[in-house]
Amino acid sequence: MGQPIPDFGKFLEHLRGSMSLREAARKSGLSHAYIRDLELERNRSTNDKITPSPDTLQKLSVAYGYPYTDLMVKAGHLSRGDVPSTPSNSPSDLNLTAVQYIEIGMKEVAYYGKDARIARNIDSLLDFSSFLDKLEEHGFRKMDTDLYVNFNHIRKYDEKRGRLHFDETGKGKSVIISAIRQKKYHDLIIRYVANNTNKSLEFSFGKSGAPASLNTVEENS
Repeated sequence: MGQPIPDFGKFLEHLRGSMSLREAARKSGLSHAYIRDLELERNRSTNDKITPSPDTLQKLSVAYGYPYTDLMVKAGHLSRGDVPSTPSNSPSDLNLTAVQYIEIGMKEVAYYGKDARIARNIDSLLDFSSFLDKLEEHGFRKMDTDLYVNFNHIRKYDEKRGRLHFDETGKGKSVIISAIRQKKYHDLIIRYVANNTNKSLEFSFGKSGAPASLNTVEENS
């Protein structure tokens, strides 16, 4: 056991940043009132001092994208000496190039490839949040609260249904992405689809002459 850092509640509030309490609650599965109690370090009903449990810290780690182990140390549940220098069962030993998408559950993380699914217990992935921060280097983008997609594998984009396919026919494996991420990454998805399927890009122009939309077109033989 270690010692909690001074003002740990304020540290949690800093991690939440501009995220609203209700958004933090949605992402973590905790109540917004309880999250605020944790930030104040007391139960506002009884005025008793409270400290988040390891399970609560795991949920906040995923919601805020902050390393679980670091939260455990800062909360006093672990000391730095308790953390092994080389985590066992680390996600870094996976071949991310072959992973099409990643789903994060409450207790496990599932990695999906073309013909395989690998599941790992979240509790065994000590620096999982730090790992998520590095996924973009491998072509992954966050498409929903619990979904990361490798854009290098996208072969078809169904814009109307908000669905990404990993084959050009659109009949195989696919994932549904959130509307806000679809809007954010629309053009980037189209560019990746064009690159992954060796197609060209076609711009449609509006009345003002500015590009209004971007689509893929078949290459001429």
